[in-house]
Amino acid sequence: MNLIDVKNEWINELSQPLMIAGPCSAESEAQMLETAKRIRETNANVSIFRAGIWKPRTKPNGFEGVGVIGLNWLKKVKEEYGFKTATEVANAHHVFAALEADVDVLWIGARSTVNPFTVQEIAMALRGTDKPVFVKNPVNPDLALWIGALERLLGQDIKNLGVIHRGFSTYQKTKYRNNPNWQIALDFKSQFPNIPMLIDPSHICGNRTGLADITQEALNVGYQGAIIETHCNPDEAWSDASQQITPEVLAELIGNLKVRNSGLAGFDNEMGRHRTLISDLDFQLIELLSQRMKISEKIGKLKKENDIAIFQPERWKVITEYANQKAKETGMSHEFIEKVFKAIHEESIEVQNSIMIDRQ
Repeated sequence: MNLIDVKNEWINELSQPLMIAGPCSAESEAQMLETAKRIRETNANVSIFRAGIWKPRTKPNGFEGVGVIGLNWLKKVKEEYGFKTATEVANAHHVFAALEADVDVLWIGARSTVNPFTVQEIAMALRGTDKPVFVKNPVNPDLALWIGALERLLGQDIKNLGVIHRGFSTYQKTKYRNNPNWQIALDFKSQFPNIPMLIDPSHICGNRTGLADITQEALNVGYQGAIIETHCNPDEAWSDASQQITPEVLAELIGNLKVRNSGLAGFDNEMGRHRTLISDLDFQLIELLSQRMKISEKIGKLKKENDIAIFQPERWKVITEYANQKAKETGMSHEFIEKVFKAIHEESIEVQNSIMIDRQ
């Protein structure tokens, strides 16, 4: 069997879209039970309660999770409120402990997905399980690594598979904690349409703003659900406080989502994918233009300090020749490319000119 043949009927047994919610980290039994109680009381369409038992941290000496004791709290959530439960596993020890505690759903985190040795260790520990296992995209934008992680699981006879799109790390600061890079996720979805894909808007946004928009955008292009960090008191959370929301806000978010009729999958879904990709590229263009203008500011300062004229004809000649070359290579209109470069160059001159004026 290969990934294309994976059926994943298990997801059809759960409410659609599949919603997973709960705190980033398990902190106490009281915190877990209160969060679960309030999610249940809001009647939000949540099937699975999540909580981080072990927390991989970027730097040492941070809170790395309560450990095995938190699995008992997950058990109580299941017993008292009827949720299925989910947590992240990052090594064989985590797997054995989670299976012994009868956690219903497991996921492999982004930091683990990048390491084939780690994924193989987890896969071997999970061998033959019928529990659903999700794989988050790797932190870096590498589709092959993502696919490879699932192939390792399938190689251990693990067939109830899913993926979670949580965005990709970037050195540049943007409005997202992790850039969506929708193209990579949609490429995966195109290759393996039978593997359920969830969105993780909490890790993409890194804050409470935009969670609903990112979730809706994912549903528009055919994702099967979302995993959203939810805490009874988000501002006091021990990890990722800024991106967690209350159960009441979660219920409102879910209630406002629009789920497409599966019968309209053809044209509408394809159009939605194209529009999402265009929005993603537009965002990247704006970010790149912003970075370019910041460099223009630095050039303007250097020109002012050295009494050099803003407009340099030789430099403009180089730019136009490069634009013509790229137009030929890409098959794009020479006139269009020239218009774009002229507009960028004019804005760059304006930026530098404003610096000259401000410093006089």
